[in-house]
Amino acid sequence: MSEAKAPDESAVDQLNLKDGDYVQEFGYDDDVDAQLRDQIEATIGSELFDDEAQEVVDAVILWWREGDGDLVDELVDVQATLDEGGVVWLLTPKSGRDGHVSPADVQDAAPTAGLHVTTTARVSPDWSVTRLAPKRNF
Repeated sequence: MSEAKAPDESAVDQLNLKDGDYVQEFGYDDDVDAQLRDQIEATIGSELFDDEAQEVVDAVILWWREGDGDLVDELVDVQATLDEGGVVWLLTPKSGRDGHVSPADVQDAAPTAGLHVTTTARVSPDWSVTRLAPKRNF
């Protein structure tokens, strides 16, 4: 089940990132929230790894818009360098914005990609974020 986080928390606080975390970014384009990216880089103390990097990372930032392709395939691909216990932060345009992705599409794609939706939050004027965590095998 997902729950919306309070908007009074800073966006980066909601992402639970910290100094020294390795974060890889996918789906970068000129429509991303530059201020949010700058805040993430300031918090982790380094630049985001691009989509070509092969380093093992603590978290993935995925900017995703309707029309970008197959969400399930992309979610599978972005996990290739994700460390055990790492999370995928899926950023999608808010309702009413160009490229909006239905929350139902995210709910459908995540389990097929081996992930489950844990929380959603408002992190910028144009983007929402959904935390996707790997399913645990017991």
